[in-house]
Amino acid sequence: MNIKQNIIYITIILLVLTACSHKLDIDPITQKSASNFYSTEQEIESAITGAYAQLQNGGLYGLDLIGVGEIPGEDTFEEIAANDGGRFGQLDDFSTNPINDLVGDIWRESYEGIQRINIVLNRINDIEYDNSAVKTNRIGEMQFLRGLLYFNLVRLYGDVPLTLEETTNPSDYFGQGRTPAATVYSQIESDLSDAVQNLPTGKSAGRPAKGAAQALLADVQMNQGKYSDAVTNLAAVVNSGAYSLMPTTSDIFGIANEGNSEILFEVQFASGVDGNNEGEPAASQFRPSGTTANAKGHNLPSAEFVALFESGDTRKDDYVGIDAAANPFYFSLKYEVSGTGPDDGGNDHIVIRYADVLLKYAEALNETGEANPAQYLNMVRNRAGLANTTATTQSDLRDAIEMERRFEFIGEGHRWFDLKRTGKAIQTMNAWFAANNINVTIDADNLILPVPQSQLDTDPAITQNAGY
Repeated sequence: MNIKQNIIYITIILLVLTACSHKLDIDPITQKSASNFYSTEQEIESAITGAYAQLQNGGLYGLDLIGVGEIPGEDTFEEIAANDGGRFGQLDDFSTNPINDLVGDIWRESYEGIQRINIVLNRINDIEYDNSAVKTNRIGEMQFLRGLLYFNLVRLYGDVPLTLEETTNPSDYFGQGRTPAATVYSQIESDLSDAVQNLPTGKSAGRPAKGAAQALLADVQMNQGKYSDAVTNLAAVVNSGAYSLMPTTSDIFGIANEGNSEILFEVQFASGVDGNNEGEPAASQFRPSGTTANAKGHNLPSAEFVALFESGDTRKDDYVGIDAAANPFYFSLKYEVSGTGPDDGGNDHIVIRYADVLLKYAEALNETGEANPAQYLNMVRNRAGLANTTATTQSDLRDAIEMERRFEFIGEGHRWFDLKRTGKAIQTMNAWFAANNINVTIDADNLILPVPQSQLDTDPAITQNAGY
């Protein structure tokens, strides 16, 4: 859905939403007013589907969050910086400005999702469900999604407006301004802690279970330097036995492998559905120009990065390909191009997978000085056909875990967030620019995006980030 409104939070479009029609398979919302809607289980279930659908809308998880999570790092780049008016290209050289559509789209689409979630959480307690356990689970799902969206926002923009209530009048939010990041993080932790209690142990495709909330909570804690707390939550996931690595990395991705044992939470997409409007665009847009319909050359792995793979690492063959005849650029094979048309890829986007849990567990154990973090690093290495790490000291293990994450998650939108979480973003990128004779230097101001100009124009209480 493409709604252009210069307000902080979008009008309650859920009331006229036609909800996502695939996979979760819940009847759509069609025509009812705010005063008499959400009076039955079926109606609140439709609202919940609308919240999930928002993760797809505008390419939020199909394209945009992957790009902003990876392109600012050193491992991927834009083939043509001017593609799409510089949306992603500006990330490459840290020239992103407040009128960049990408900046505005992520902000708007995230707050649309939060508003949909707030509607559900503010009304579901008054709705009678046939199965009370299902109702509890749905509350946990919405708490998880709200925590996820705010986690993205606070990492990308810093201080952001925090709202937990619904409103029929968006102007009610004007004058609120931006909430300190520490307060936003506290609310995220609260939502995810509640989600851990409310979610089931067993996972259903497209919905988070307890393990997903524990893993996300651990990520939130690590971003705040709370490694001991993260160890507790990651250990719970690892010891649950609910998830496991797939035998090879080629078994993880693709339509045929959806819902496998490595996936903790995914955003669902389907090609050839609803006029080809429910597919993901990364498969086409993350390929070099001319290699497939609507290929944009976004987020291409650099040749420099590809050369870093160790000999025998199966991930180089499985996930990084080259079309030497048509265009000598590398590209990720994690996204399948659909035969139904451009930007209509059918595979889901994996937000959290077990390899991420294992490597973050190794990282958190290493940072707290606990025993044998290497065993979890080695599980990921061994799956890729590599021998155990030779790193033994805390410093060497820190570097080895970081490098392993680069190889494991290329193309999935992790690298920039990893650099920020570990405090290495400024040093790493300035060294990379200098080594490549690129006249760019970044500082702390570049670690977050600008607030969209549309928000500044609408509400004088919203202030711009430093450096923009």
